[in-house]
Amino acid sequence: MSEYHDDASKSSSSGINESFQDKEDKNIAGSLSSSSSGEDSNIQDVEHMTIGGILAEKTHSANGSLGKRLSHLDSIPHTPRVNGEIPDVDDATLDHERLSERLSTYGLAELQIEGDGNCQFRALADQLFRNPEYHKHVRKKVVKQLKHHKKLYEGYVPMDYNTYLKNMKRSGEWGDHVTLQAAADRYGAKICLLTSFKDTCLIEIIPKDNNPSKELWLSFWSEVHYNSLYGTGDLPTRVNQKKHWFFRGSHRD
Repeated sequence: MSEYHDDASKSSSSGINESFQDKEDKNIAGSLSSSSSGEDSNIQDVEHMTIGGILAEKTHSANGSLGKRLSHLDSIPHTPRVNGEIPDVDDATLDHERLSERLSTYGLAELQIEGDGNCQFRALADQLFRNPEYHKHVRKKVVKQLKHHKKLYEGYVPMDYNTYLKNMKRSGEWGDHVTLQAAADRYGAKICLLTSFKDTCLIEIIPKDNNPSKELWLSFWSEVHYNSLYGTGDLPTRVNQKKHWFFRGSHRD
């Protein structure tokens, strides 16, 4: 058992009650619109998000088949961390080629996620709600998880924790492996990353209770971009958004 899960088991009685969190997610209207707003667009958002969640639940069994397909691969223990150094263009190109080869080998396809600094949260939103546009909702829940379970995560953040939270609240702030752990914990999901790392093909991020109710599959072009993963025959048809990737600069995706 990793150090993270040892710490998590010691803290299982602290913070927000998980059943309360589940109820809070089901009451999506409260998180998407103000109490005084009755606009049709907000109602539609609520309806679409609820329907998306139902569709996602129905297809999580299909995502489970991805795990069976890749069950022969060794995954490495996950340790939450902030983002590493952005690779230069040459290294990033080689990494992308390696990731593309792995996708082809294992019969996987990427739903291309918009590159606007929110790619991790967009990819998670697609896996959770079948709609990347609910990334703000996912970010909000992840930041809340980080805030209310500070003892679980602050040891992995090499800066003032309150500053880290303040930054992570902002749309466009890159998610990292700390936010991925918080997302796994918040949503009770095993998050599986097919990576472009040379020596690490698969990373599995397990929720703190070691009892995931769903699997979320992402590709990770290491330190550059996240996409949402499907089996080749299950890839939904959606309009691809523009991408803007920068290297050696202030933006990852």
